[in-house]
Amino acid sequence: QVQLVESGGGLVQAGGSLRLSCAASGSSSRFKTMSWHRQGPGKQRELVGNISSDGSTTYSDSVKGRFTISGDNTKNTVYLQMNSLKPEDTAVYYCRGRWGFSTYWGRGTQVTVSS
Repeated sequence: QVQLVESGGGLVQAGGSLRLSCAASGSSSRFKTMSWHRQGPGKQRELVGNISSDGSTTYSDSVKGRFTISGDNTKNTVYLQMNSLKPEDTAVYYCRGRWGFSTYWGRGTQVTVSS
């Protein structure tokens, strides 16, 4: 059973940066894809971006140019570098991973951006 644990959330001022981590355990193989999602207060969960096993990434328009997803193959860990943060980036951030035909979610980490 794969487990995903996010970390790195917190409170930051607008214009600041944070780096989130998503560590996977319980699998000896590399993920097929990993993605970051977020759910702001009163909003639906939305896709932030994803990374494939070959390292290719895609991003939503709302974060493109500000957020970067990267992966560490040796640690089976994925990162979300968030720069130029805005108050509207405030949300719980979740990672999701796919191994074969199975999908796993982390429990999320809170990011709060103050104006």
